This record gives sequence, C-alpha cells and structure tokens, in this order.
Amino acid sequence: MSPGQPRRCAGACQKVRGTSRSDARRATSRRQACRADGSVGPVTLDLVTPGDAVIETAALTRRFDQITAVDRLDLTVAAGRIFGLLGPNGAGKTTTIKMLTTLLPPSAGSARVAGFDAVREAQQVRRRIGYVSQMLSADGGLTAVENLRLSAALYGVPRRERAARIDAALEFFGLTGQARQLVKTYSGGMIRRLELAQALLHEPAVLFLDEPTMGLDPLARRAVWERLEALNGRGATTILITTHDMEEADVLCDEVALMHRGAEAPGGAGGHARRRVRALRRRLNRRRRHVP
Repeated sequence: MSPGQPRRCAGACQKVRGTSRSDARRATSRRQACRADGSVGPVTLDLVTPGDAVIETAALTRRFDQITAVDRLDLTVAAGRIFGLLGPNGAGKTTTIKMLTTLLPPSAGSARVAGFDAVREAQQVRRRIGYVSQMLSADGGLTAVENLRLSAALYGVPRRERAARIDAALEFFGLTGQARQLVKTYSGGMIRRLELAQALLHEPAVLFLDEPTMGLDPLARRAVWERLEALNGRGATTILITTHDMEEADVLCDEVALMHRGAEAPGGAGGHARRRVRALRRRLNRRRRHVP
C-alpha cells in the first residue's frame, strides 16, 4: 500500500433492503481497530457484501421536556452508500445526527454505528466516525496544514502517517495551492472542503454531514458534491447526509428517508423516496416556470 492510500473499512453485517449504484464498487474491506494509544490501525480483512449495515436505529427517540424532536425512528444504512435524511427545518434531522455521533443521548430506543452501540460503546463509535456540522468550524487563525495536523493528532493518526495523509487530503479536496494560507482568507466553499478533509484523515467507517452545503453558492455547492461523489466512488466510507435541498438529495444519495416532525414519513425510504423527491422537484420546477 502506498503512503496516503486509504484503507477500506466496514461495520457490522446485517441485511437491509434495496440496492444502489455503489454495490458493484465494494468487494472487500479492511476494518479499523483502536490501539491502546488511541490511534487507529488495520486488523483482519472482512468481506463486505451489498447488504452490510453500518448504521441501525430502532425506535430512536429524543424528547426535550414536552417536545418530541425525534419519534421512534427506524433506519438501516448499508455500507458504502450515501444515505440522505431529507426534511424541512425542525424535522429532527440534526437531533438524529447528534444522537448517532454520540453528542446527544437518546431518550428511548437504540442506535448502532459501525457495529457499536452509540450509548454503551460511545468511545468506540467516535473512533470510527467523521462529523462535519452545519456551522463552519475550521480555525481561521491557522493554515489548512495546521488545521489538518491538529485533527490528525486529535484523531490519533500515527505520526509516521500524518504527512502523507495530509498531503493526500489536500490534493483530493483541491487545496494544495492554498495549504499554507490562513483559513480566514478562504471562501466558504474552501473552508467546507477543508473540514471534510479534517473529518476523513483517520479514514472513518462512517462520515456524518449535517447540511454540508448550507449557505454555499451554487459553484461551491457543486464542488462539494463532486468531492463527495468521488469519495463514495472509493467505496471505503459510508456517508449519512442531512439536507432540506431536494436537488442535493437527488444528485448525491443512493437512498433517502423523508423526515417530518421527528418521524420518517410513510413510504419515505429507499428508491420510492427518491422517486418522490424527483416528482416533487419536477412539480416545483413547473411552478417556477409559470411564476411571472
């Protein structure tokens, strides 16, 4: 394996419904094991088939006093796919992603990520995921290289591998030429690409993206989409993305779950949901053409 080349990883094996364009891209996968020093290293090779699940929730629920933000949500996300949670603001998407990333405990129900329980084995989950929140969070007073070095240290990437991984990440996200510029001079799209690079340095099994293109202009948004599609083409990382943008869900996602008032909308998963998204997009486009 050459320096900077990503290792493949996978989660637990469970059968799920549906197929996707990414099925043919996956044959074998290298799981990630946590060393005593917190770094991540390869162990045995596991076979990854199109039915393997890396995210599973059962009746996942979160209440805030009298408000139920997420209501008995059942999800299954297969390895190597881009799965979208689509819904309006207030649908419960961000609350769901916070529970899956161990940032918020559920009030009821359960969630497993990369083969581990998100409550009882939260530390194991954190070592196997990457997370990019809605708000831009890279340190503007540091360069891209400095931000990436900090992330590598926090994620426990072995020192001997850090330089190669950082160089590979900068190249993949098109930031090599600006690597030593202060991030406060970057555009919003460049910052978002840097944050994606930071979240992927430790080669996570699952990448969580909470409305990653919110506030970006159309060109910057398209650039992020292209990098995510290229990443998914490697077949090593499963991506769960929240969005209220129907075009984004249609362009990026292999499968979609429609959320409304904290619950999955009836018939709102898999290929049927994608057909609904496309029908809604066509309807909105027709209406826009008729607006004077």
